[in-house]
Amino acid sequence: MTDDRTPPARPAASIFVEGFCAPGARKYVLFAAILASALSYIDSTVVAIAMPAIRSSLDASLAQAQWVHNAYMLTLASLILVGGAMSDRFGLARMFGFGIVFFVTASLFCAIAPTPHFLIGARAIQGIGAAIMVPGSLAVIARAYPREERGRAIGVWAASASVTTAAGPIIGSLALTIGGPGMWRWIFAINLPLGAIALRLLWRSIRTDHRQDDTPIDLSGAGTAILSAFCFAWGLTNAEHADTATTLLWTGAGALALVVFLWTEYRQPHPMMPLSLFRSPVFSAANLYSFLLYSGLSVVFFFMPMALVGGWGLREIDTSLAFAPIPVFMALLSSRAGKLADRIGPAPLLAFGGGVSALGYVWMALIAPEQRFFDGVLPAMCVVGLGMALLVAPLSTAVMGAVHEEQSGLASGINNAVSRMAGLMSVAAAGGIVAAAYAAAGGQASYGQMSGAAGHAAATSAGLAAAAWIAAALCGLSALIAVAMHRASNRWVRTG
Repeated sequence: MTDDRTPPARPAASIFVEGFCAPGARKYVLFAAILASALSYIDSTVVAIAMPAIRSSLDASLAQAQWVHNAYMLTLASLILVGGAMSDRFGLARMFGFGIVFFVTASLFCAIAPTPHFLIGARAIQGIGAAIMVPGSLAVIARAYPREERGRAIGVWAASASVTTAAGPIIGSLALTIGGPGMWRWIFAINLPLGAIALRLLWRSIRTDHRQDDTPIDLSGAGTAILSAFCFAWGLTNAEHADTATTLLWTGAGALALVVFLWTEYRQPHPMMPLSLFRSPVFSAANLYSFLLYSGLSVVFFFMPMALVGGWGLREIDTSLAFAPIPVFMALLSSRAGKLADRIGPAPLLAFGGGVSALGYVWMALIAPEQRFFDGVLPAMCVVGLGMALLVAPLSTAVMGAVHEEQSGLASGINNAVSRMAGLMSVAAAGGIVAAAYAAAGGQASYGQMSGAAGHAAATSAGLAAAAWIAAALCGLSALIAVAMHRASNRWVRTG
């Protein structure tokens, strides 16, 4: 692979470059991108199912389990917007490969983690690698394939992502079910051979990797974003055990760092998150909608597996079925919903889909005390999956239609970061509420812990119900935002 420092006419990460790879090697670049995406998608879902086993193996508390999730989301959400700029400056293929190396190396440290704190640190490093790897996976496809072939290649990549999202939890949970709790370490270790294959395919295929040495990187924005998110997450996660003054101190520090971040982005000539985009009320509303929607989804995805495995005693393979409805319904209905959004506008589908998802969470909250999975939680998740399938494509339409066409990629990236930040904040904030519901119901151990203590299953069900009510409220609010925006503008418009 040679290094060509001649800058292209447009941002390197978004256009086809003739010499990037040979035509016959494009399929290898595509497969490398699919593998890299699979690493991230599988990791995010399988780790949730493996959390009871991780807690049992490492004797981790609920707060430490939250930080196993939060550490990854903290660095990923805060740095994902600078990943594109780094690829432009240092070379797309080079940084994409570096992200894979970073991710799989951190995965090795996760696999051998002797303590919860070690695992939390490794997860933070893993998030840094994902912040470079995830946006790079789609960018290398755009760079390798000319316009007339790109749509099909991206379609293959997206379809593969759906398959891995659905199959990943099943494969991982099957390993846990057959191999026992200790198999959670192999869930991280499997990333090493997959990453090695992706790197081999990438490096054998790339000819010329353009660099733009003058591309600015918003390090001050990234730094203040991490600081703000960390302070918020720390204060919210530890609110259950800390006094009010300490919680207010941490969240106040997070708010101050957020103000500094916004001021930095306003003054920065090349910000990673241009605040001018938020002058569009449609763009602002769509991102608030995303934050609320994915906050609810993240709360359920994090706390539900711990209740089912640790509290109810379900096998991991059974629990994985609860993750299947969303990708299945999206594969069946997402394209149809996108076409309907083009005809009637995104807002009605956003409102309806958000409302349907909220009803699914309400169903889960009501049925949780009865500890019914196959005729309770699973059908409720099918309702959630139906709602998500109706709104995901219209949400993308709303976000990218609210800005000029040349800003659509940046707008999509910001919305992606907002959604991931939602996962961080919601899990941090909900932990204290779920733990309080567990304790109020007479729980003697810890929510989601594998325990035979008297009343543990019933108390865990109360905690799960609390998590589901939180998700229902957040989804309901997102639907109201879509309704309000629809009534105010009567249609989603592209702003100047």
